[in-house]
Amino acid sequence: MVLAIDIGNTRIKAAVFKESTLIDVLFFDQKELISKIDFILDKFEKITTMVIASVGNLKKTDFLKYSSKITVFYITNKDKFPFTNLYSTPETLGIDRMVLACGAVLQFPNQNRLVIDAGTCITYDFIDSNNNYLGGAISAGIKLRYEALHQYTAKLPLLSREYPENFIGNSTHDSIHSGVAQGVIHEIDGFIAQYKEQYAKFIIILTGGDAEFLAERLKNTIFANSNFLLESLNQTFQYNQK
Repeated sequence: MVLAIDIGNTRIKAAVFKESTLIDVLFFDQKELISKIDFILDKFEKITTMVIASVGNLKKTDFLKYSSKITVFYITNKDKFPFTNLYSTPETLGIDRMVLACGAVLQFPNQNRLVIDAGTCITYDFIDSNNNYLGGAISAGIKLRYEALHQYTAKLPLLSREYPENFIGNSTHDSIHSGVAQGVIHEIDGFIAQYKEQYAKFIIILTGGDAEFLAERLKNTIFANSNFLLESLNQTFQYNQK
């Protein structure tokens, strides 16, 4: 069994896999890391490998205490990936984006793929049918947009994610919800429209913490899977073992 750990900017997500089957998913804060890992390893005694991808401030050394019990596989851009990285600055490409691209190539072979990860940031990654990673875009996620409106203005309140009943906000709260939620939706649909101008056909994979919130409101047909990064972590490890 494999324990996959995604260390993001906001929280940590972990999943237990038996081969390619997802058994359990957990979410927790960085301060809970050790206690949660210990809990998972006690609960699933057959775990033999821990696979980690981090865009946060946790490094491989933070996990070495477990290397005497199980294999610790900390993914970096030096590992093997099933695509050609055409990013002009490959050393700066986030490991989360590389793992997502890996999952897209392995799960959806021989086609163009656009992966949209709607988390703290919204990232767009495009891999063509010849398995060339071309790049994409990065923008602020939903939570960041709410926080920015509050922190960089004198009077706008800090609100939580909500979809407005009407796109014309008739209160300050409704106006903020409309601006953030509708703004993200129009952004994503706009990016997809641009890709359609250049590529006749491609699959759209939507993942991340806000995937379910956005999926039913987007105009385009998408494959929504909030656990796609965790699944891709497991697949990246399996690919490197082969």
